[in-house]
Amino acid sequence: MRIYKVGGAVRDRLLGKPVTDIDWVVVGATTEEMLARGFRPVGADFPVFLHPKSGEEYALARTERKSGRGYGGFTFHASPEVTLEEDLIRRDLTINAMAEDDQQNLTDPYHGQRDLEARLLRHVSPAFAEDPLRVLRVARFAARYASLGFTVAPETLELMRQLSESGELEALTPERSWKEISRALMEDQPQVFIEVLRACDALKALMPEVDALFGIPQPPTHHPEIDTGAHTLSVLQQAAIHNQPLTVRWACLLHDLGKGLTPEEEWPRHIAHEFKGLKLIKAVNERFKVPRDCQELALLVGEYHTHGHRALELKPSTLLELLQSFDVYRRPQRFEEFIAACEMDARGRKGLEERSYPQADYLRGAATAARSVAVQPLLEKGFKGPELGEAIKRERLKTLKAYKETASI
Repeated sequence: MRIYKVGGAVRDRLLGKPVTDIDWVVVGATTEEMLARGFRPVGADFPVFLHPKSGEEYALARTERKSGRGYGGFTFHASPEVTLEEDLIRRDLTINAMAEDDQQNLTDPYHGQRDLEARLLRHVSPAFAEDPLRVLRVARFAARYASLGFTVAPETLELMRQLSESGELEALTPERSWKEISRALMEDQPQVFIEVLRACDALKALMPEVDALFGIPQPPTHHPEIDTGAHTLSVLQQAAIHNQPLTVRWACLLHDLGKGLTPEEEWPRHIAHEFKGLKLIKAVNERFKVPRDCQELALLVGEYHTHGHRALELKPSTLLELLQSFDVYRRPQRFEEFIAACEMDARGRKGLEERSYPQADYLRGAATAARSVAVQPLLEKGFKGPELGEAIKRERLKTLKAYKETASI
């Protein structure tokens, strides 16, 4: 029995990056031997075991063969005869197909270290094209390591394009796709994830609503970058620079989908794109079974982001309706994330990345003012039921009028 550290742990050590998760592969062992040593089996699909003390995953060396569509369409073969090289060749990228023993002696049959130095994301073998999930994984790695100068090798990008055009991406489960998408959006340069998907035609297959934004012009007075797709990438980049959570990043990606529905004769204006985009945002949310908090914020940002930009001009009654839509009284954090998404949208414009966004503090102040209205005095006056609701609304409107007057002095 020989045990090797494999994959990301080896790659990140060689890159000088922190190693968090460690994967181990065991060569020359049987399931019975692993159980005899106290390892606990995980699942029934293929032989993976938990270490009796550390709890880390140890997998028997195995080969795999394509047997059906999608990410799960494989049969595995594990036996003591499977070599380390045979196990490594089934992996996606050369930089993930390296192993080292307990003395840090490197096994690198597919030249992963060379590709690390060349800053290339290159597939290990033609079998790469058998797993559609790898399109998303490679795009995610491109986003993770873009700051180090990594790019996707042209021949790998071509395989990704073939996969995208084959219809195999449609066989991915919503849960598996969302896992990769959500992880990619939280990388340092999530816009690179979208760029790579677009470069291999996968964006058109996975999120045609986002792909449709490229090439659509916007008024240059508000959008010096002009192209709506380019603007969306810039907004996403700003969200990463400002360490925004997943909810905000997802909303940033989808906020302008309605512009993809504007008739060409109306370009570069996009009247009512906020409302037109809601059905598209819903469709993307449902396609990937997106978590509820991400779904809700994306829809709210899509509908109200222009309200955010015009916050200083809004009438108190419109401002109150905005606050009510977000339920700022019970869910203050969601409104804070809306403000963040609006600010990222404002900053995601060529040459305007550093400009101030006074709307943010104004909206926060309005929410605080509306929340300051006390309910108890109204109860003491005898208001109840629908009448109480109307009385509260009147008091909040009065407070917002006073706030607006004070804020504009």
